[in-house]
Amino acid sequence: MKIKTILPVLFFLLLVFSCKSENPASAGSVSDSGNAVVTLTNESFRKLVFNYEASKEWKYEGDKPAIIDFYADWCPPCRELSPLVEEIANEYKGKIVVYKVNTDKEKELAQSIGISNLPTLLYIPATGNPQVTIGYIPKETIIKKISEVLLTK
Repeated sequence: MKIKTILPVLFFLLLVFSCKSENPASAGSVSDSGNAVVTLTNESFRKLVFNYEASKEWKYEGDKPAIIDFYADWCPPCRELSPLVEEIANEYKGKIVVYKVNTDKEKELAQSIGISNLPTLLYIPATGNPQVTIGYIPKETIIKKISEVLLTK
């Protein structure tokens, strides 16, 4: 009888607290399996987005606005958000760049730029400072952010 009570409580706690990112390690290069979304590693992030080792002041290295989806495979809200990010990447191809970072594989990167909750979307305008949303958000909210932050003239 206790198991029937404990399991739902454990499941709830796991769901609530499971989307915390962890700590350091990693490197690598860009991987793009033909998708509109490009997977970043710590090394490719420093080359294509921001070299946090060389500068403390934000300087975007890209020439098009970008979104970065920080996620983990085990995170339920991340799995819900992922198809929306793919759709956005396809719909805005050529206008913005969409990246993703697996925080389990790129712990050093996540820790270095302060990613501690998942999913996190980082919106990076071509000029100016980035903005962040944390947690699952609907596609309409992402599109609104793109219009307000990334594609303003």
